Amino acid sequence: MDRKIFDEDHEAFRDVVKEFVKRFGTNEARERWEANGEVDRETMLAAGESGIIGLSVPEEFGGAGMLQDYRFRTIVNEETIRAGLGSLAGAFGIQDDLAVPYLAHFGTDAQKQKWLPGMATGEIIGALAMTEPGAGSDLRGIKTTAKKVDGGYIVNGAKTFISSGATADVVVTFVKTGEGNRPDAFSLILIENGMEGFDHGKKLNKMGFHGHDTAELSFSDVFVPEENLIGGAEGHGFVQLMRNLPLERLSIGVAAAAAAEAGFLWTLEYTKSREAFGQPIVGFQNTMFRLADMQITVESLWAYVDRAIELYGEQKLTAEEAAKVKIWATEREWEVLDQGVQLHGGYGYITEYNIARAFLDARVHRIYGGTNEIMREIVGRQLAKS
Repeated sequence: MDRKIFDEDHEAFRDVVKEFVKRFGTNEARERWEANGEVDRETMLAAGESGIIGLSVPEEFGGAGMLQDYRFRTIVNEETIRAGLGSLAGAFGIQDDLAVPYLAHFGTDAQKQKWLPGMATGEIIGALAMTEPGAGSDLRGIKTTAKKVDGGYIVNGAKTFISSGATADVVVTFVKTGEGNRPDAFSLILIENGMEGFDHGKKLNKMGFHGHDTAELSFSDVFVPEENLIGGAEGHGFVQLMRNLPLERLSIGVAAAAAAEAGFLWTLEYTKSREAFGQPIVGFQNTMFRLADMQITVESLWAYVDRAIELYGEQKLTAEEAAKVKIWATEREWEVLDQGVQLHGGYGYITEYNIARAFLDARVHRIYGGTNEIMREIVGRQLAKS
């Protein structure tokens, strides 16, 4: 089934992404990222030079100015994931979907001038730190504090499960600047690599995404200058997060749909080449039925996700709609990839195969960005009000 959301400019960009993946997404590169537990800076710089990242950076700061047109980011997800480069897709997503938008939407002119040009070129890697050891989906339960002092803030606390946390040059950090858990008690502050008392901590060993770093961060009496408070004023952090969370959840949904489609295509190719009892296994009825179900799931999933992409471009994607997309896409992704592993047989369990790596990567999609249980809570509360 044809998709209708892309125009000629998007397809021309797709060719650029394909060429980038061909040049820089080699098996050797992937093995290097997985051995080091991170996407190297050379690759990020090459992505910046090719215009693969920085898509959400405004043009006046050296980016593509496509913050509201998520179709370009969708193409990056599709082509990197289809090539078996889930970790690369993740690294690009943290930069363009999580770190950059907070500066592009809410940053002061000085903050934008300082950080966005480097984030567009890949010279500066950004991250977003919300989750804490004792506070995940419940953001108002965080303990990390930023106490006002002369000229800035003293930050104390810890964050965990921070994607790009080990390699980040600047971390958009969710902190408490007030008392209690009212929305105006929270702020976002930029904590820079090299600030005394800021420890990136160890890289966490994960089930999937082995080529993209995830780390624990700790802050011990870190002095952060006042000019690093995003937007230049206290008490807006919670509202800022709420505004950007629909994009984060859309990005997870898009990545999940791309992985589901890739899993279907890999499985179709495998079943055509693998023989059993003297014929390709694609010819067995059970295989044909499962492949048919996979294809229908993928095509219907894209129809739903594409509409959400359009709504985001129209600035109409609500928190409830984004939550629905995350639920539906990640759970359909899991079903498709599980079928793909099964149809690969024993090879589906071997991580040399893309289907196995994608299966492992996919598990976190139902957890981060707000667990799917919390997503259902968001949808359910809206239904109760209606």
